[in-house]
Amino acid sequence: MELSMSPLQIYVEKTLAIIKPDIVDKEEEIQDIIIRSGFTIVQRRKLQLSPEHCSNFYVEQYGKMFFPNLTAYMSSGPLVAMILARHKAISYWKELLGPSNSLVAKETHPDSLRAIYGTDDLRNALHGSYDFAAAEREIRFMFPEVIVEPIPVGQAAKDYLNLYVTPTLLKGLTELCKQKPADPCIWLADWLLKNNPNKPKLCHHPIVEETY
Repeated sequence: MELSMSPLQIYVEKTLAIIKPDIVDKEEEIQDIIIRSGFTIVQRRKLQLSPEHCSNFYVEQYGKMFFPNLTAYMSSGPLVAMILARHKAISYWKELLGPSNSLVAKETHPDSLRAIYGTDDLRNALHGSYDFAAAEREIRFMFPEVIVEPIPVGQAAKDYLNLYVTPTLLKGLTELCKQKPADPCIWLADWLLKNNPNKPKLCHHPIVEETY
């Protein structure tokens, strides 16, 4: 009797890290700590979000007393977003960060990043995804072109395509038929890049975006 075995899949967990506006000047120093802690920086970008997009990013905090101050703080200047990868990336990054309140971190976890670089409960220097669902949503928000593993299959893949891909693709193909360009493949690729509905709308500041 032959036993059929599914191919081995290697999955490396990813999480989102943010260096917040008030410590962006410490980026190189923090990246060195990240790499020495066993993480790989899969992708990086420097950007400034509008207050509206900060509200969307922190939607789960909406309605809380500190919410207006949080969005004002996070939109006050450029920040650095990174996708970090390693085994158990989410929990290891949270451990490296320490408690969310930097004042508490200084007392209980003095070697943590928030103890070293943070100021208080609001200005706590760095962000890390709370769990896998949060990491998936936050990575898609900051890096809309990135596919977050595990890749959906079956009905989940169909649902994802129907919700996020098909509507935009249909618009692009309809416009392609109207325009009749000489090179339809290149034209459609450019159109999809310009009309990606998941791309963050950033403030127009002279900040160079970089990607590893």
